[in-house]
Amino acid sequence: MNDATPKTTYRRVLLKISGEALMGDQGFGLHPPTVERIAREVQTVHEMGVEICMVIGGGNIFRGLQGSAQGMERTTADYMGMLATVMNALAMQGALESLGIHTRVISAITMNEVAEPYIRRRAVRHLEKKRVCIFAAGTGNPYFTTDTASALRANEMSCEAIFMGKNGVDGVYDKDPALHADATRYDEINFDDVLAKRLKVMDASAIALARDNNLPIIVFSLDEPGGFRGILAGEGTYTIVKD
Repeated sequence: MNDATPKTTYRRVLLKISGEALMGDQGFGLHPPTVERIAREVQTVHEMGVEICMVIGGGNIFRGLQGSAQGMERTTADYMGMLATVMNALAMQGALESLGIHTRVISAITMNEVAEPYIRRRAVRHLEKKRVCIFAAGTGNPYFTTDTASALRANEMSCEAIFMGKNGVDGVYDKDPALHADATRYDEINFDDVLAKRLKVMDASAIALARDNNLPIIVFSLDEPGGFRGILAGEGTYTIVKD
């Protein structure tokens, strides 16, 4: 870390991104240049000395809720969605390690050939050694989303905030800015208002878990180069959800 590296008050954070963030303009699957771009965003924060966890959704490959809506048995569909998150985690691991960042994929479903099993103390030790930990397969249970997995792992890892990287929006709005030109962005909002107004930040279980453990959620745009690093340095546009 050189003298030009900005300082940050955050020591350990969790970055949550959707699976759709990895597909670029393809509409489905993985877009390697997009995966590499996001990995470089993570690299810039890693160079600040921040310990980083990640959770990546699987919606670019398979969504359990969509499979269930089309007639699949819900539990089976959810397990398929968990496997999709493992594929995304491995892709991100490859991109990060190509940049020289030691990374561990840690799965809530045992698959020793491709990922470590989730053991909290081991994961904490990886973070202390400045390895990026990518938590895959959600919580390992059907009916729980990767949003809830993010809030759970962030609390277990004693993270100081959850950073929600969004596509196309730079924070939380009172209504969809893509559909309403008069949508207003919140600079700050509390957890209860997010729940009461049904704002699409994270699912209700994740919001309640973050609220009950006083874990702030920072919503920002993944489309802005350097945005993740900038917010950690106290700059940029974002919404913070906290009590």
